[in-house]
Order: sequence, then structure tokens, then C-alpha cells
Amino acid sequence: MQHCPASFQDVVVKPDNQGRIGPNAIIRIHESLIEQRGRECAEAVFKQAELPRYLAALPETMVPEAEVIALHQALRVELGVVEARAIGRDAGRRTGDYLLACRIPKPAQWLLKHLPAPLAAPLLLKAIAANAWTFVGTGRFTIEPGSRPSIRIDDSPLCRGAQADVPLCDFYAGTFECLLQTLVHPGARVTETQCAAQGAPYCRFALSW
Repeated sequence: MQHCPASFQDVVVKPDNQGRIGPNAIIRIHESLIEQRGRECAEAVFKQAELPRYLAALPETMVPEAEVIALHQALRVELGVVEARAIGRDAGRRTGDYLLACRIPKPAQWLLKHLPAPLAAPLLLKAIAANAWTFVGTGRFTIEPGSRPSIRIDDSPLCRGAQADVPLCDFYAGTFECLLQTLVHPGARVTETQCAAQGAPYCRFALSW
């Protein structure tokens, strides 16, 4: 059962959060590592990220974005890019499940589920954008409109400072996809089509359903 410390309605949008990110970015990675790879692997990753204190007590409040950056770097060092991406996406889906269980009001969920996808998607994306300050840190979140809108994140903390041949922001993709599949269309997909780690100017997530 998800632990729900506060209601979605209590969240106040703060455009400037001094580079802090919600604790799900740490908690759900830890959960995924424990279930997918075991406690020993989780300990190695968190120690590599210089975050061993979270092995004893996971965070309950927002954390410095530097900790999230370090954790994703440590995932790639300890597991390699392919497996780190899989853990990131799984952790993102877990975050989506948490948001559905604890943060997004049930009446709003009911409404979105009963609207046609072309109407539900913009409403959901607007809500995500309003709360982007909780997950992008000092990055910048933008919805690019269109018949199939896309999400743009400039200076994503998940891949900041990294270089790779593939996109690395799977935690975000997993979260967005979980929400879209539940609230907009069960066949929804989110694909990161370009990533700053690949040398792109920003990270872009294509949405389809």
C-alpha cells in the first residue's frame, strides 16, 4: 500500500525551488533496486552516489537536485547504461503509481478517464507542468503543443553532465507513461526521442496513444 503523506491539493506551485526535487526520485529508485537486483546492489549504488544515509532512512522531504544527479550517475556506473535505464523506467512507473494513489484527486482522475484522449491529455499535461518544479529542479519544463503534444525538458538533472549514445531520462518517461496510460489511454506510450546526453540541446519526449 502506498504511504500518502499529503494531498495533491496542498501542493503550492513554486517556480523557484532552489534546485530541489521530490523524494520519489530517491525512494522509487531504491524500491526498484531492492526488488529487481537485491539489497546488496542497492547498497552499492547508494554508496557510489555518496548517499549511504538513505539506506537507513529514505528521505521524506525534497532533496537537493545534486543528490538525484549523483544517484543516476551511480546507477550507470554500477549497472551499465542498459540496466540503469530499465531501473530508471521502472522507478518512474512506481512514481506514477504513487501519484495516482496519493497525489492526484480521485474526482480529477475520474474526469480524465471519461474524457476523449485528445481532451484529457492537455488537461493532464497542464497539471504536470504546474507541478514540474517538484521534479526538474533547476531544469525547465515545457509542453510543446500539437495533435500529439510533446514534453521538452531543458537541462534535465537525470542526464546532466552525462554523455551517451542513447537517451537517459527513463525515470521521467516511465512516470509520464504511467499517468497517460491510466488517465488518458491504456495504449499511451512515451518515448524520449532526443536527450542532452546525446548532444541534443534539450530532452524531448514524444507522446502517442
